[in-house]
Amino acid sequence: MSGNEVPHILEAFRTNWLSSVGPQLDSFEQAVAAYLGHDRHVLAVSSGTAALHLILRYIGIGQGDRVAVSTLTFAGSVFPIQYMGAQPVFLDSDKASANIDAALVEDYLRNASKAGKLPKALIVVHLYGQHADIDSISESCMRHGVILIEDAAESLGGTYHGRPTATTADYAILSFNGNKIITTTGGGMVVAKDPDAIAKMKKLANQSREPTIDYCHAELGYNYRMSNVLAAIGLGQLEVLSDRVTARRAVAERYVAAFQDTPGISLFPEQPWGIHTRWLSVFLIDSTVYSANSHDLVTALVEFDIEARPVWRPMHTQPLYAKAESIGGAIAEELHIQGICLPSSSSLHIADQEYVIERLQWCLDGFRY
Repeated sequence: MSGNEVPHILEAFRTNWLSSVGPQLDSFEQAVAAYLGHDRHVLAVSSGTAALHLILRYIGIGQGDRVAVSTLTFAGSVFPIQYMGAQPVFLDSDKASANIDAALVEDYLRNASKAGKLPKALIVVHLYGQHADIDSISESCMRHGVILIEDAAESLGGTYHGRPTATTADYAILSFNGNKIITTTGGGMVVAKDPDAIAKMKKLANQSREPTIDYCHAELGYNYRMSNVLAAIGLGQLEVLSDRVTARRAVAERYVAAFQDTPGISLFPEQPWGIHTRWLSVFLIDSTVYSANSHDLVTALVEFDIEARPVWRPMHTQPLYAKAESIGGAIAEELHIQGICLPSSSSLHIADQEYVIERLQWCLDGFRY
């Protein structure tokens, strides 16, 4: 917490607006919409996963439909596809950004169109704060009539050719989970161009209650709305978003400076098309220099009470999706094995980061050929 949250929370308490309606909730939605610009409309909900579920429901994803999605992502990007009874199709990453491969997207959609197996939608995940190369992906989707959705859960504060994340596709989602750059402790947001789409999803998120006095329900709904108190936290957090991005980027830069003379370890590069928030500082370990992979290093760092993690396990390798269709996957698998996420908090003290650097350097020395 930054401290900026306290006045907003106290005002929510003072006025007794505590549930899923209230002035802080309205203000938070208005503030995020203003930050994104580009005539975007938003709906605050209980999680990024809930936001994606609402979008898939709204666009009519149903039983047996195909929905293509980045394979290198967290399960929350994929589970809502199954909620709707649809089938995920996993697409590989490119080596440059670790995001979904734009050229592969075009090849897949062209071949799928010829085979009569086009997905109804494509979910592009902006991984670890680095925006995907989305303009060409958007063109491919428009050419083949596929609905594009941006999963910007990890990239708020990032840009693409000067545009804020989550403002290219007709639909996008944000996350305010406790581990994100800014948080409502738990929460997410639907982003859409069409205000009528937001109005419809708002109804779905409110148990699909009809505008009558007797709690009438004509269709299935969900309990997905964010509370006014959590939105009050979000208002304070949004005020320091740029500071948080600056702090995360500084953490990454200190790692880079510390390892500049260490062979075989490199930061995921920032792509020329936009600002990388460095939500996480992700490094690649060269297997020709070290006998260890990221999993070995994560295990070794636990001995020093340091929490690191491998890059996301590709979804096509998950037991749950053993029978799912996958287009490529070798690059994502390689990134998973070689990529390590180091402590990256905006509040990470320099002394603590120096300890991480010292211990990681010691581990690397022990694994060097």
